[in-house]
Amino acid sequence: MTEPRPRVTLGPGELVGLAALVALFVGLITLMVTREPIFSLIVFGGTFVLDLVVLAMLMLAITPNRPADGERQPETKND
Repeated sequence: MTEPRPRVTLGPGELVGLAALVALFVGLITLMVTREPIFSLIVFGGTFVLDLVVLAMLMLAITPNRPADGERQPETKND
């Protein structure tokens, strides 16, 4: 028999790290363009929060849902 492939998912630390990396990139680009450190910190913070929300929504979209309370799971026949 073939074994099912393990599902590779990102952990919470990896998701926060990815959001921080993207926000750092946007913050540095903003700093280089405007030369205003306070404004670039604001852009960094806003981008970080926005990235976290978007990544969380994407993880919810790909995570299989459990059946709701009271629902039955479809029965499978092993013929």
